Amino acid sequence: MNGASLRIALFTHSVNPRGGVVHTLELAQALHMRGHHVTIFAPAADGDVMFRESPCNVVLAPVTELETNTVDMVVARIQALKRAFMRTHREHDADAFEVLHAQDSISGNALAELKEEGAIHGFVRTVHHLDHFTDPKLAQWQTRAWRDADTVLCVSDTWTRQMRDVYHVDALTVPNGVDVQRFSASAATPGESAALREKLGIVGAPVVLAVGGIEARKNTMMLLDAFAQVRATHPNAQLVIAGGASLLDHHAYTREFFARAASLGLAVGEGEPVLVSGPIDDAVMPALLRCADAVAMVSLREGFGLVVLEALASGKPVVVSRIAPFTEYLNDTLCHWADPHDAASIACALRDALDRPNATDFVHAVPTLLGRFNWLTSARRHLDIYRHWLAKQPCNTTEDL
Repeated sequence: MNGASLRIALFTHSVNPRGGVVHTLELAQALHMRGHHVTIFAPAADGDVMFRESPCNVVLAPVTELETNTVDMVVARIQALKRAFMRTHREHDADAFEVLHAQDSISGNALAELKEEGAIHGFVRTVHHLDHFTDPKLAQWQTRAWRDADTVLCVSDTWTRQMRDVYHVDALTVPNGVDVQRFSASAATPGESAALREKLGIVGAPVVLAVGGIEARKNTMMLLDAFAQVRATHPNAQLVIAGGASLLDHHAYTREFFARAASLGLAVGEGEPVLVSGPIDDAVMPALLRCADAVAMVSLREGFGLVVLEALASGKPVVVSRIAPFTEYLNDTLCHWADPHDAASIACALRDALDRPNATDFVHAVPTLLGRFNWLTSARRHLDIYRHWLAKQPCNTTEDL
């Protein structure tokens, strides 16, 4: 079995460029490059397409139900994934999938329901991180998505320990990777920065970039307070907040953010001290990272923090929270640490990153770090786990439907 090509289905919750979706696409491509047959399943509203093309087969699961709230949205996406999988399996019965792998709670519940209904024998689940839900239904779904999986993977040792110590699940760590050709300082083209700055309304000198939108988990409000302090010594600095395509409702926190910006005297908009770009075209992201003077990731909770690797690969200093999982793979030669609960600490780290960009060891430490994390290595680890799991199965992953 070790040399056999596997038929693998990867399931994700969205077509938007969130960390878990990026992970899914990168993993799929790496598995494809190793000679395996990969199909990606993702729910999509009418007219939506996957944010990035893939060499693998992509099945978009049409979301047809009316979504009036988060619970309705989750139900609609679970059912869409189930329908798409059943339809694909019936149409290509000879190519029944051997491995079914969910990357999030929504797709995990789709596979959990199929397993309960006897349509599949089991599935693998990657836990990137777990959220804190006050809605009991959302909390129940989150638990079921890992509880009913046959094998649970995590992208950091932090979450592997969390799953073991808190939830008593023997999870396995399979790290992320980074595309050092896509994210590279040397990949810049002539006039790239000037064109992007004009297009987005980036006028700052220096520019602090945060990726992921305005969210409580991303600690965007505390970053805003810290940036206000940075402006005292860097009056022309601009904070650019990019991305933010999320299925969860962050409207209340976003309203607080804008109110806080007004109270700090920070205008928000193109050419203003704070620029909130919203979702960015995937093709533009490498150039946007290269356009920054420092990248901030002062989150309160992360599964891994892919943006940190992407920023370092792009030759940019990073300010990160001194918490796990960042403390697993970063040190003083690779980043500028900050206490995510202290705006003054974040401001100090930002000033240090802006004033001493060469404090980061881009000659030795960064290349060594990036060499530890690549998608082909991640794919190899996934394949070892898949084959170990398959060897324990009495028969194929799917029934004769």
